[in-house]
Amino acid sequence: MIVVATADFEVYHGVVNELRDRGTTFTTIELDEELPDRAAVVITDGDNADAFANATTVVADPDDPRRAVDRALAAVRGDGGRTIIGVDPGRKPGIAVLTGETVVAAFQVPLSDAVDVIEREASDAPSPVVRIGDGSRLEGAKLVTDLEDVRVELVDETGTTPYLGTGSRGMGDVLAAVNIARLEGEVVDARKIEPTEGEIQVIKDRSRERSDHNRAIDEALARRVAAGELTIDEALAEHRNDGTGSETESHETDEADGSEPSS
Repeated sequence: MIVVATADFEVYHGVVNELRDRGTTFTTIELDEELPDRAAVVITDGDNADAFANATTVVADPDDPRRAVDRALAAVRGDGGRTIIGVDPGRKPGIAVLTGETVVAAFQVPLSDAVDVIEREASDAPSPVVRIGDGSRLEGAKLVTDLEDVRVELVDETGTTPYLGTGSRGMGDVLAAVNIARLEGEVVDARKIEPTEGEIQVIKDRSRERSDHNRAIDEALARRVAAGELTIDEALAEHRNDGTGSETESHETDEADGSEPSS
């Protein structure tokens, strides 16, 4: 059983609500009470951790009660507390956080936010592992390159995307991330990808979609985006600033309306 024992109202409120949301069996006691016989782990605040030195103790941060509950549940289940983060890469990667065999958190965020989410979930975890699927080569390579101070494995993601029944639209990337997390991969610290012409064209098309004036970046900038040196927005700004943007826009507008480009 999980026991909550704290005089910190914020810790108490956050942890208790998190436990209730997960349907977890727990009890609360005052700091001067004896622990129940069935107590498996105590969640408390930093000021009172020493009071439970003889018990398995989790210190809760009032700003992050979920992390404390994750660790307490791992201790109760005997999972060893190992955090494995599975990532299905793409423009909006699916991210699944597992403690042992239990999924404790799931996210789907823009690629630009993914590294921050992964590093936050891995921070302070014992021996965390990040497993990234080998599909979506360019986005996956960027994640591998940008992640620091954490073990990263590249996983063959063949067959990890499940069939989605009625009403489950939008869940595929996250469920694939769960499956990726459960597969061992090859340890990598970098992944250099030479983009194909098709991948370069996709980047150009995305830049046109993001542009306020139907403007696509040139191939040189698209290759820098593919290498992770620039975001598409940064490439558009550079394209605009180097004086080629207005020319490209004018030419593309002429083509779009069917007229001949002006000489």
